[in-house]
Amino acid sequence: MKFKIKLFIGFLFLCISAGFFISCNQKTLNQGHVHTKFMLGVHSRITVLGASAEKSKYIADTIFAEWDRISKDFSFSEPYSYVSDVNKYAYIKPVKINEELYELLRQSVNYYNLTDGAFDITFAPLWPIWKEAAALKKLPADEDIKKAVANIGLNNVEVNPYDKTVKFNKPVHINVGGILRAHCLKRGYKILKEIGGDYSVELKLGGYVLAHGNHNWEYPVYDPFKSESVIGKICFRDGVVVSSSGRDHFVKIEGKLYSHILDLKTGYPLKDFSNLIVYFPSIDDESFIPSAVLSLMGKNKTFEVLSAAKESMGVWIDGRGQIYTLENKESQARWYKSKKFLFF
Repeated sequence: MKFKIKLFIGFLFLCISAGFFISCNQKTLNQGHVHTKFMLGVHSRITVLGASAEKSKYIADTIFAEWDRISKDFSFSEPYSYVSDVNKYAYIKPVKINEELYELLRQSVNYYNLTDGAFDITFAPLWPIWKEAAALKKLPADEDIKKAVANIGLNNVEVNPYDKTVKFNKPVHINVGGILRAHCLKRGYKILKEIGGDYSVELKLGGYVLAHGNHNWEYPVYDPFKSESVIGKICFRDGVVVSSSGRDHFVKIEGKLYSHILDLKTGYPLKDFSNLIVYFPSIDDESFIPSAVLSLMGKNKTFEVLSAAKESMGVWIDGRGQIYTLENKESQARWYKSKKFLFF
């Protein structure tokens, strides 16, 4: 009997410390219907509250189908995607693109300018260098990094807004994967508005979450050094939370941890960074910027940008695990640091 009590207390502690005491089983999350898939290289989840099982399935299937389309149409590795078509021919001649890819490229140019070149969708030459470095556990040579950086640059990509064509001035390749999750949430939100109905829905793609409907939503923030430990949560009623973690796929090279997020101005992993979590009131808000872009700007510049977006908030965790928060008074989202639980 004592053994069973100890097991229950241990289980109770794990659930609370993970932030899921009320809903440890995802299939009964808040008495809603949960649908999961693996898409765009991350685990995705759609939770529908207040709808029938049939309606919930319809919503999830419709949004998953749209996300699958986006993944295939704009994949860097899919041989017949729009992106692959551009990469094959744009150095030879102008390539006609559809409105959706044009918008993704327009956003990419804006983010490139905003980050002074740190966000660059032509990063292809750098990726195999760091992939090999991770496999060999050895830093790449400086000259290899410099050579790769010299062969990238979104300034070599001409996007014509009048005839919707794209042309490369150098043999570069584009990869819009860094902003595809945000694009998927935007498309998912559009579908939710078109479907209508009196229910609440949470769309989750990796660390990107969109919450739609009148509900008390919570976004747990995990310790970047101990992924099973929750260090706090962001609470809000409606909106979107986007997160980029430099430690999701970090690698140890020569005794030092390196982030998978590269600063494309230097060609090296982002320094002194563990995680960035940002709340915006709406995915359609003009101030919305994906965390994949904001993280490249550094804490001070990121918080400066978020300060101007009055209804936003942000949590920055540096390379040592120090937590910094920016909470605008106008924002309805709030940060709560986790309390320690002690059992006797």
